[in-house]
Amino acid sequence: MSTVQQPDAKDRPARLTVGVVGAGRVGPALAASLQLAGHRPVAASGVSDASRRRAALMLPDVPVVAPSEVLERAELVLLTVPDDALPGLVQGLAETGAVRPGQLLVHTSGRYGTKVLGPALRAGALPLALHPAMTFTGTPVDVQRLAGCSFGVTAPEELRLAAEALVIEMGGEPEWIAEEMRPLYHAALALGANHLVTLVAESMELLRTAGIEAPDRMLGPLLGAALDNALRSGDAALTGPVARGDAGTVAAHVTELRRHAPQTVAGYLAMARATADRALAHGLLKPELAEDLLGVLAGGTDLPENGEER
Repeated sequence: MSTVQQPDAKDRPARLTVGVVGAGRVGPALAASLQLAGHRPVAASGVSDASRRRAALMLPDVPVVAPSEVLERAELVLLTVPDDALPGLVQGLAETGAVRPGQLLVHTSGRYGTKVLGPALRAGALPLALHPAMTFTGTPVDVQRLAGCSFGVTAPEELRLAAEALVIEMGGEPEWIAEEMRPLYHAALALGANHLVTLVAESMELLRTAGIEAPDRMLGPLLGAALDNALRSGDAALTGPVARGDAGTVAAHVTELRRHAPQTVAGYLAMARATADRALAHGLLKPELAEDLLGVLAGGTDLPENGEER
């Protein structure tokens, strides 16, 4: 839980008008959180029907307008579009004269720092990169989840305090990320969070194939304990047949995956190799057991066809 104490919004006037360009899952939640801190959302833009519904749900009575009009109305503008769309959006807004001098322009991309806002900076905007390290649902629960959420913050030195203040007002915890480290920072988060969803979804599908009616109920306690152990102990929390060097069991796994879910084999082998490397490096996997295991993981031409242990 965050230890940051947020002033009650009723105890102070709204200080900044807030606009959202890109009413996806992130923008409306951040704007709603800023509203709780005393700021005033005044405009949002969204192209799809889903975006418009989301804006209506999270920011009732806030008009949905064109991006240029969002910038015209707001002192603080949240650019919450997909990473690959951000450079073109910034360039277009700057070229059309939509950016005003002194306007706070905040993007929420994990990949980029403030250099991507260069065209807006040249137009006089104040550039900030505030990336919430959180997964969003596009519903009001997201505002609650921001409490204690870490934000990757990148900003010019003279704007650092302003950037951190905005994060704290949203209930978050600012973490300074150097411009050149943004892609690595974002890769780390994607590896841990996005790939986790894929792994869990595949695991649930395999359990259903094995006859488990409620795979979520079975996995919940196991995965919760594994995550907690990993966050507390790192590689020391590694368990299972790969860390133990049980080559026969791993071979049996691969045989069954090829039979029932061949699309999962490549991912299983890749994660098993990475696990074996980490277990070896930290002394958990005995070298004398690693040879057979790594042979199984090397491509599998000698994998037993019937799943028998070697």
